[in-house]
Amino acid sequence: MYKLSHLRIALLAVFCLPALLAGQSRTVNPDSALQKILAEMNGTKLTLAEAQKAGQENSPAVRQAEALYQAASGAVRREKGYFDPAFFFNINYEDTHAPTASFFSGAPILFTKQTTSQTGLQMHLPTGTQLQASLNVVKLQTNSAFAFLNPQYTTFGNLSLRQPLLGGLWVSARKELTRTEHEKDAAKARYQQEVLAINTEVERAYWDLYAAERNYAVRKLLKQQGEAFVHDTKLRADAGIIGPNQLANAQTFLAEQNLLLINEQESLATLSDRLYVLAGIRPQNNSTRFIAVDEPGGDFPVLPLDELLESAVKNNSDLQAAKADIAARQASAKAAGWEALPSVDIVGSLGGNGLAGMAHDVIFSGDTLRTSRAGDLNDAINQSLKRDFKNWTVGVEVNVPIGFRSGRGERQRLQAEVVIAEQNYIEQIRNLEQAINAVHRELANSKQRIEAASAEVAAAQEQVQIGLVEFHNGRSTAFELVRLSADFALAQQRYSEALVKTAKAAVTLRELTSGEYSWN
Repeated sequence: MYKLSHLRIALLAVFCLPALLAGQSRTVNPDSALQKILAEMNGTKLTLAEAQKAGQENSPAVRQAEALYQAASGAVRREKGYFDPAFFFNINYEDTHAPTASFFSGAPILFTKQTTSQTGLQMHLPTGTQLQASLNVVKLQTNSAFAFLNPQYTTFGNLSLRQPLLGGLWVSARKELTRTEHEKDAAKARYQQEVLAINTEVERAYWDLYAAERNYAVRKLLKQQGEAFVHDTKLRADAGIIGPNQLANAQTFLAEQNLLLINEQESLATLSDRLYVLAGIRPQNNSTRFIAVDEPGGDFPVLPLDELLESAVKNNSDLQAAKADIAARQASAKAAGWEALPSVDIVGSLGGNGLAGMAHDVIFSGDTLRTSRAGDLNDAINQSLKRDFKNWTVGVEVNVPIGFRSGRGERQRLQAEVVIAEQNYIEQIRNLEQAINAVHRELANSKQRIEAASAEVAAAQEQVQIGLVEFHNGRSTAFELVRLSADFALAQQRYSEALVKTAKAAVTLRELTSGEYSWN
């Protein structure tokens, strides 16, 4: 609300100066003249929304944060897969020709063909339990005369279990999954904060460009004023009304405005380049810079400081990421405390055996012998699964490291990482509070700052008007008028800076509170 009205007032002197110097009395619309200069500026028009959208799409920092989040998600999936059941299968074939010296070998050269296969499932439970269910099959063919079964199928099924009693149970078994889940939360929070940060940085650069364009317009108007001023002063000097020193003052003023206008042009180019770096898009249509289209708002709510601090600590994504870092390290440190103890595991198994094959008569010492056990592979497998010939085992395994140095050292290292993460969190809170305090002061003083800047512009404008009249009536020098014009330009720059500073303070506060502070 201050911006447009006072800008018109501030530029009134600039537009009226040539007319007053020439002794004319015509009405000039300062706003239309300013808009004319701005419209004549070469560049690609860019809205704030377009710049922010491009920044999100093209920012390397955002893409890196997104990739880290995807990597953390992949790590969580990998650790969850550790508890998925795994199918295994293997098969081996063996063909052996062996000379024998024993009558009971059944042949002078013993030929054996053996196929061994194993299949089953194995898995790890979140309680630390290790399970494996397997079925083993051995097929044996031989030329031995004493083989009652040929081929012979031997099978045995087994369900084995290992359960740690110490070592943290689920705390230790889930430590990598828990750690990666917290790391994923941290990566997600940092990605969200990075998106907000690039939006904030783009908006800051956008308002800097906006202010630079206004400063350029004012400087160009002052240059036009200087050209008219030099022309009028030269005419007065030639007529002997004023001395040559006043002409020199006017020429110095014009030279200074030409130099400052070049500086403003370079500043525009630099700020436009900055916007290109942040947004990742170039000006179009052979233009070399962007032109800001939007204008900063002027009505930003000033919330109580305590409310802002509480909101920031609760919602700031960087702080949420730091808390997740602490939780991730605590998961590893907690498991390491258990793992530093001796390991005590219960182990056991349940199994069943099976035997089948094609029966053959065996002649020994004139007797014909024949086994009553026969059948095919399915018969042997059924015997194992039904546990017709059962077996089972149970036991305890204890492992006591001498000195406990390895486990205690790892626990000490991980506990130190927890402390480091906690102190980093505390430091981030303090830095956040300091930043919010500073930005809150800027925002709280914004209204008074803008009012003071607009009053300075109005006063400078009136001084120039009075100086023009006095100079026209011979009661003031060109040097004094030059000084008043320079003061007016500085006042207008300060006013633009006040507007932009307020807008930048608001967007910074939105970033620090991760979007909780809003004025829309």
